[in-house]
Amino acid sequence: MFKKLDKLILKAFIGPFIATFFITLLVLVIQFFWLYIDDFVGKGLGVNVILEFILYQSAVLVPLALPLAILLSSLMTFGNLGESFELVAIKSAGISLLRFMRPLFIISILISGVAFVFSNNVIPVANLKSRTLLADIIYAKPAFDLKEGVFYDKISGFAIKIGKKELNDSVIRDVIIYEQGNPLQDNFIVAKSGIMRVTPNKRFLEFNLKEGWRYQEKGNVYAQSNTEFIRIGFSEYKKQFDLSSLGFSNRTADSVNKNNEKMFSMRQLDKAIDSLKKDIRATEERSLREMFIALPFYTQLDSAWTQLPPDSTLFFKAKNMQALLPDSARSNVNELAKTTAGSVRMNVESLIQIMKDKGRNLRKHQVEWHRKITLSLACLVLFLIGAPLGSIIRKGGLGTPLIFAIVFFMIFYFSSNTGEKFAKEGSLSAFTGMWLATFVLVPLGLFLTYKAMRDSQVLNKEFYTRIARFVKSFSSRKELRTNRQS
Repeated sequence: MFKKLDKLILKAFIGPFIATFFITLLVLVIQFFWLYIDDFVGKGLGVNVILEFILYQSAVLVPLALPLAILLSSLMTFGNLGESFELVAIKSAGISLLRFMRPLFIISILISGVAFVFSNNVIPVANLKSRTLLADIIYAKPAFDLKEGVFYDKISGFAIKIGKKELNDSVIRDVIIYEQGNPLQDNFIVAKSGIMRVTPNKRFLEFNLKEGWRYQEKGNVYAQSNTEFIRIGFSEYKKQFDLSSLGFSNRTADSVNKNNEKMFSMRQLDKAIDSLKKDIRATEERSLREMFIALPFYTQLDSAWTQLPPDSTLFFKAKNMQALLPDSARSNVNELAKTTAGSVRMNVESLIQIMKDKGRNLRKHQVEWHRKITLSLACLVLFLIGAPLGSIIRKGGLGTPLIFAIVFFMIFYFSSNTGEKFAKEGSLSAFTGMWLATFVLVPLGLFLTYKAMRDSQVLNKEFYTRIARFVKSFSSRKELRTNRQS
């Protein structure tokens, strides 16, 4: 009986989980593309490049899609069972909700383990490749797009304008080409018509121009007497433009971003964190040794008290340091003191900034270390919310479960981002900041499980309807008594 029950709950869960996972992943990928849509348009990207980027970015977003998919699918599963009264029948047979949740709880633990392995081994590689590819796409120049009546100046050293393009985009009319070979000389070509085509390897743009003139300056541009102005007429002229600098052609090596903390596994993060801590301690120790080394008295600390001059009573009779100095030396000593104090202050300010940068870098690495665990554990945490919540609301489908899933996922998402922000700023430790969402949601999940085991009506619509009727009837009776007394 129990084995059949386990199969029942697993069959009811797997279908919605697979569907919601891919839908959630698709929504997250579309949201990412929406943010960078301006950087993708007009770059002449091939289908293979776009599909490659989608593959890498989808892998990066898997740890975020899994918790939401588990939350929504568990809500739908238990909501469907509650709506069809199967959950009531199972409880009436003496089977507790915890026993009913056990197979999905085990599945959630397995999914959390898979998510951790994925985050630790696949995500760093996907992050590295997606970030490098995204940077190449963003910094790539727009693809070649020659429009009528507009100068096109994206090709280095040239500005091209055509009056009209035929329907096939190869025959062009009224062509003007400015060629800047020297900052003080402009050579240009004017032609009535021509044929435009791109070479098969898409490396060069060829213009076969007809019936035109080429104007050119030659000689020393700084000596007007030696400058020659040449005009050459032609019936046919061939001009090539190099398009290698346009569009998406050259790929940056992945090693450029290999030192970013998002590209590390936990083992690499452990080594990096240990190295950063040692570097911070070494910087602090070196700063304490070198901070006051520029001061004259640094090498003779306390020597004035152990080796007093013959007339040592002068030191005790003087009211301040100024009294020990002759008038001729006071001005020089004051200037020297100001210069030395300013130098020490600059060193201290520079050290403070260096330590802030090193501390921020250390916190970023610690945040990434904890993220690999918290995002994986979020699958289990959100299941503890979704399963009892679905048994309480007893609504299947995508309507009501989707609303509750979005609400609780937003709580998880915003608390995670808030904790991460505070951890990176140093307001909270990396542990407290990254585990903030877990600290918030685990008690909430335990509370919902407790209420679901006792058939709570806290989230039932009928419960609130009865409360509203009771309040309305109570108000009516109170108003009636008031009228009778008056």
